[in-house]
Amino acid sequence: MSTALCGRGIVVGVFSGLSAFPLTPFTSGGPDDGGEPDLDAYSRLIAGLVAAGVDSVGALGSTGGYPYLPRPHRRDLARVAVRAAGSCPVIVGVGALTTREILEHVADAEDAGAAGILVPPLGYQRLRPAEVVSLYRTVTGETYLPVVVYDNPVTTGYTFTREVLTEVAALPRVVSVKIPPVTADPDRSHEQLADLREAVSRYVSLGISGDRVGAQGLLGGCDTWYSVLAGVFPRTCKAITVAAQEGDRERALELSAELNPVWDLFDSYGSYRAVSAIAAEIGLVRPEGLHHPVLPLSGVERDEVRTALEAVGTRD
Repeated sequence: MSTALCGRGIVVGVFSGLSAFPLTPFTSGGPDDGGEPDLDAYSRLIAGLVAAGVDSVGALGSTGGYPYLPRPHRRDLARVAVRAAGSCPVIVGVGALTTREILEHVADAEDAGAAGILVPPLGYQRLRPAEVVSLYRTVTGETYLPVVVYDNPVTTGYTFTREVLTEVAALPRVVSVKIPPVTADPDRSHEQLADLREAVSRYVSLGISGDRVGAQGLLGGCDTWYSVLAGVFPRTCKAITVAAQEGDRERALELSAELNPVWDLFDSYGSYRAVSAIAAEIGLVRPEGLHHPVLPLSGVERDEVRTALEAVGTRD
């Protein structure tokens, strides 16, 4: 699309504000009992996020279960996401274990009309710095789409050094870096983000992940909040984003603190399991689309989810 062909300074605005990462809904039975991606439900889910005012949609991120899905499913989901989002930009996750597979997903994202691609350095064998740089050099050399670098050591097993991040961020078409959570301490987080800002080009946006510190990241200088919870409670997360963007520190942190019971679930069980349970409990996505061996929260853990939802009250 035309914005992807422009300079990084022009497209970077696409990668700012609130980016919502939705779950992938499945038909009855779920992914391990004969279910298929529910494209109609996915379309409605994406349309709801757009109606809530999110600034972009992150399709097929970790929350969407991208590593578990075969290429045909991912291709269909990317197309549905772009169509349902209308004028709202869609960033499509293209992660895979091999560069060959990544490039196949990149081609599918281009065909779908994605506004950008999210590229993690995913590895079964732990990747070395030169291999990570080679991956991003290859991808940026093969696509016209803007690239979001996905720095998520918990899921990829790779931790970017400052040197590698600087080298990767300087590559053509890299427009944003999705960074791991910063510390909750305001002074230290400001130092962390200032150092990261210095490490990357001024044309590259910094996007915070780790929803508990989403408000803190935005207040500390991040351009984007790449949010899991925004895929379920987009209006709630949008209110936090707007408060932070307007410099209303007290309001942004207050709104985020109201969600502490949910953040505690994320910390205890991981955002993938927790947000899946939340979505099921509020009737947004049923059945849960977790892929075995990952199991839905049950028993006492499920009770904790219900208790947390009662504590935060009605949302969206």
